[in-house]
Parts: sequence; C-alpha cells; structure tokens
Amino acid sequence: LFFSGHTAAFLFPTADVSSLHITKTRGQFSRIHAVRDEVIDVGVPANDSRSSDTSTSLTQLQEQKGELRFDAEAILSQIKAMDKNTIINTSIFAIALVTVVFQVLSVDIGITRGWSAEEIAYRVPLDNWNSYNAILASAPIQTKSITSATVYAIGDTIAQRTEGTEIGELDRARIGRSLAAGLIGHGPLSHYWYQISEDFFNNVLMWTDWWSFIPKVVIDQTLWGPFWNNSYIVLLGVMQLQKPSQVWADIKRTTIPLVVSGLKLWPLAHCITYGLVPVENRLLWVDLVEIVWVTILATQAAGSLEHNEASEKN
Repeated sequence: LFFSGHTAAFLFPTADVSSLHITKTRGQFSRIHAVRDEVIDVGVPANDSRSSDTSTSLTQLQEQKGELRFDAEAILSQIKAMDKNTIINTSIFAIALVTVVFQVLSVDIGITRGWSAEEIAYRVPLDNWNSYNAILASAPIQTKSITSATVYAIGDTIAQRTEGTEIGELDRARIGRSLAAGLIGHGPLSHYWYQISEDFFNNVLMWTDWWSFIPKVVIDQTLWGPFWNNSYIVLLGVMQLQKPSQVWADIKRTTIPLVVSGLKLWPLAHCITYGLVPVENRLLWVDLVEIVWVTILATQAAGSLEHNEASEKN
C-alpha cells in the first residue's frame, strides 16, 4: 500500500536528473556521427551553403554531446556526495522493501503455474491473509509483537520525515527505540488488553448486544489509551537512560495533549475495532491506524527529549 511512485523520491531525494533528457541527448549524440559520415561520403564543398548548415548542426550537436557528458558527471558527483548515513539508511529501506515485496509475491510460489493474471491477483492477497491468520493462531503474542514493532518503526520514520529530516539525517537510534517499544510493549500488552476486555464484557457483564461496542470504546479511551501512552513515554525514557524525574515530567507534560489528540482519531476508529473486527484481528486493524497515531506519539516524545535537553542547558 505504501509503495508508489513517491518511493523513489523518498529514498533518493537528491536524484533530480531527468532520464528523459539523457535519452534525448544520447539520440542527438548518435546523429553527430550520421552527419559527419554524410559530410565525408558526399564531399560537400567548403563554400557550399550546405557546408555552413552542416557546420552549425555539428557545433550544436557537439554542445549537446557536452551536455550529456556533463549530466553523467553530475550523476556521479551526486552519488559521491551521498554521505555514509544516506547510503546506510537508503540501503536499509531498500532491503526492507525488497524483502516485503518478495514475501508477499512468493506466498503461492510453486503452485501458480497455469494461473491467469486474474487468478493471481485474487489468490495472492487471499493466501497472504490466510497465511497471516495461520501464523497468528500458532503464535499470537509473537506475531502481534512483530506487527507492532514494524508499525512503530514506520510511524517514527514518518514522524521524522514530516519534521523535515532528510533521509541521511534520520535518527536510527530513535527509530530503534520506537521499534523496541512496539515489540516489547504495545504488541504483548494489546494482546492481553483485547482478550481481557472481550471476556469482561461478554462473560462478566453479559453485554453482547449490538450497542455493547459503545462502553468498550469509552473504557478503552479512559483506561487503556492513557495507560499505553504513558507506558510508551516510560519505555523510551528507560531506553534513553533518563532520570525518573525527567520521565515523570514528560508524563505530566504529554498526558493531556495526547488524550485530546487521541479523541480526534480513536473513538471513530474503535467503533470499527469493537463493533466489526474479530478479537483476534483487532490488533492488526489498530496497528494500521497506529501508523497515524505513532507519528503523533513519536513527535510528542521527540519534543520531550528536546525540552529536557533545553532545560539541562538552562
């Protein structure tokens, strides 16, 4: 879903040379030799008007040949100008992209012989979904942990990019901390939360009517939401080796703003979570929405770190 024509601009923000222009000038370069061969074969006199036209044409094409050479040199210089961090970050994204695409497209490898394009387009998404559910059933906590880790890494990357950070300046340590928070925090805790919530409403309160999703959303927003937001801040603080007083100050500073921000997104999203999505797939749906939410969370957490650094300097 994320891989579109904008991917190249995201991965290579400095590549601005037009391939169409290079192709055009390469064709013009080929015509230099054609015109030269024509002059040699025909033997145009020096005082012939065609000699002047041919000379002008050769001059123009020689200049365009120089442009082609300049464009090639510009590409090489831009590649050389890429710093080590740009190469590392670009390589990480490229490897991740290729891995995901390969895994998705190879789900039916070995059995697609003779399938039509319509069958492949239908079966590949369906079989990926069935494969995910099979893995989810056999290892629910591990699957949800990896899913959340992936989403939190993507969300933090998006947050940094929206802040204007170039790909070579991305903070890999910050992305790693968000990934770890999703892996050891959000995934496992969300698994137990949705199980306990469903059991409480269905087996304790016996609220199973269609309207039961409404109190579930209320409880989620008043208990689980603030709990996880603060847990995320604590996990990042621990990984950054912050003092307990700094972590507590971050919690007090971000709790209300995050609750207010969450009210703009989660009530509507959770009407689907608790009203339509089966309990075993709720975390996957929530994680898709989380990409937006983690961007907000990561931005708030980064603001906390900058605020603490400014306080220490003062």
